[in-house]
Amino acid sequence: MQFWDAVFCLSSLLLAVFYGAALGNVVRGVPLDEKGYFFEALWTDFRLGPNTGILDWYTVLVGIAAFFALTLHGATWVAMKTEGPVAERSRAIGRRVRWAVAGLTLIITIVTFRVQPQVPANLTGHPWGFVFPALALAGLLAAWRFVGRDDVKAFLSSCAYLLGMLTSVVFGVYPYVLPASTNPAYSLTVHNAKAADYGLKVGLVWWVIGMTLATGYFVFAYRYSAGKVSLSVEEEGY
Repeated sequence: MQFWDAVFCLSSLLLAVFYGAALGNVVRGVPLDEKGYFFEALWTDFRLGPNTGILDWYTVLVGIAAFFALTLHGATWVAMKTEGPVAERSRAIGRRVRWAVAGLTLIITIVTFRVQPQVPANLTGHPWGFVFPALALAGLLAAWRFVGRDDVKAFLSSCAYLLGMLTSVVFGVYPYVLPASTNPAYSLTVHNAKAADYGLKVGLVWWVIGMTLATGYFVFAYRYSAGKVSLSVEEEGY
């Protein structure tokens, strides 16, 4: 492995882990004060409480789970887009990491119910919200079945799993945008964190414009790069 290959691999690993840790902070809550500000050390004693760090046992666990989930997702994507030894290695990686994804999904679901009581409260209070974890479970089971067998279905199943997990988080912490671990009254919600009506109207207009342009770009990009990537004898890599 060349130096820059190793740098790219390590940076991608850290990006996935810290993405998961950031999501774990949003679920767990941060030490907000009455003005909506907070400061966290990178870590303290790795315990949960009012003075947590960015990294504690829960956020690290979510970060590791995110790493394996995104590894599975990336493996299914590479297997779908390539052929030959690269595709075979990706399928093999997918078959191995699916065990970790399944186990960690179960573990973080259980501990999240204990760390953030708002999640089970929302599910029991609004049973229709079970559609989101059901989507994640169906996607995980389908990905488990299709990885190494049907590359397209495996990738789409992984997409469904990630979508189900993220929407489950959004539904679970609602109406909180950022819960406060110090005092629930200090939490940022969709109500007290919203902009003025004029700002919301202007933002909606530009959101529609931006999403239209982004959708057009992605449609063009994916149509342009549709199909598998071929490697000719003269070339050195993908």
